[in-house]
Amino acid sequence: MALRADQIATSMAGAEPAGLLTRLKLWASHPYTLRFVSIFAVLAGWEVAGRIPVSPSFPTFLNTAVATVGMVLDGSLPAGLAITLVPLLIGFLICTLLGVAIGVAMGLAPRIEWLGVPLFIVLQAAPLAALVPLIIMAYGIGLTTKVLIVCVMAMPVIVLNSFKAVRNAPLSLIEMGRAFLGNRRQLIFQIILPAAAPVIFAGLRLGLASGFVGAVLAELLVTPTGVGDIITYNQSIAEYPKMYGAIAVVIAVSVVFIELLERIELRYFRPEKRGQ
Repeated sequence: MALRADQIATSMAGAEPAGLLTRLKLWASHPYTLRFVSIFAVLAGWEVAGRIPVSPSFPTFLNTAVATVGMVLDGSLPAGLAITLVPLLIGFLICTLLGVAIGVAMGLAPRIEWLGVPLFIVLQAAPLAALVPLIIMAYGIGLTTKVLIVCVMAMPVIVLNSFKAVRNAPLSLIEMGRAFLGNRRQLIFQIILPAAAPVIFAGLRLGLASGFVGAVLAELLVTPTGVGDIITYNQSIAEYPKMYGAIAVVIAVSVVFIELLERIELRYFRPEKRGQ
């Protein structure tokens, strides 16, 4: 009996480290763990690069974080961010409604494709700096110009992704729908659009990221307002921690918006992917 008890104790002692090792492996392979490690590596590299220093105008992460907290507490950064988000949200809403509709129409109708694809390819390839003076000449330096710049940045990506998504819908599913006597409306709304949803939402996420770039560029190139004004002003007075802090906050907010858009997709349009 004593020998058997010793064997059980030995096996339990060996099982405990094995179980701990398994849990550590699962924790290390978890997506959120990998994200945390990647973010930590970037911030650590930022801190090291600031302390070397890579450039006199490149602050450390800690100095940037302190400056960012100060701008949040005095209200300048939230106020600037609110101003920047107005043209972004208006422009992205326009691009979502019109862009997806135009892209789907191009994917369904060859004549609309022939008319629209060259236009949006040119818009995607055109440098924004060359288009901004034309937009300012036509619409001035107000909100309309900033919304148009956001649309110019985001619309081509959304339209072309929606077009490709519809055009590459599985033919086998479409033929099956026709075999079951489905009409054109049923084929579009019950087969083509659900199959195209992942690529359409990928285009929306890319368009949202481009829209953030367009919103900040509009404030830098048109009128210094919002976060663009914070960046420009702090650059002019050599307050580089505040400048980099404003840039980092814009990047962080864009990541949050893109993550929110992905969760909306998984919640309402791709329920089979929940929990993966």
